[in-house]
Amino acid sequence: FCCSKLLEAALVAALGGLLFGFDTVVISGAEQYIQKLWSLSGVTQGICISAALWGTVLGSLIGVFPAERLGRKRTLLIVGILYLVSSAGAAVATGAASFVVARLLGGVGVGLSSVASPLYVSEIAPADIRGRLTGLFQLNIVVGIILAFMSNYVV
Repeated sequence: FCCSKLLEAALVAALGGLLFGFDTVVISGAEQYIQKLWSLSGVTQGICISAALWGTVLGSLIGVFPAERLGRKRTLLIVGILYLVSSAGAAVATGAASFVVARLLGGVGVGLSSVASPLYVSEIAPADIRGRLTGLFQLNIVVGIILAFMSNYVV
């Protein structure tokens, strides 16, 4: 990779961190609306809100398997598909069950990206800048959290 291609690849891979931070926090701005929309009990509301985090745990536990078998780049493509399906599914959810499934899939994507993104970046980066480029994933988690709080404030 030349320098601009390397930085571009690292930034694209680190976008998983942005979605990680954003998806983890943005639900806090919608939880009361979701509870009212479907008249959820406290337990059901908790399941709806925590589904993505449970998916993240699962995705991070199994993330090494597709990353090793399919490669990091293909795994990141699968993550993108999971994000897309999750977002669309959550947007058109007609009840708590479909919403939980959509959020769970998104969480699995987040967990997979938390494994595959840093691995991919560390493999393509030269040793002298590897730490800085891999740190972009962590930085993007924080940026995603800030963006989620900002969007919650605006809405």
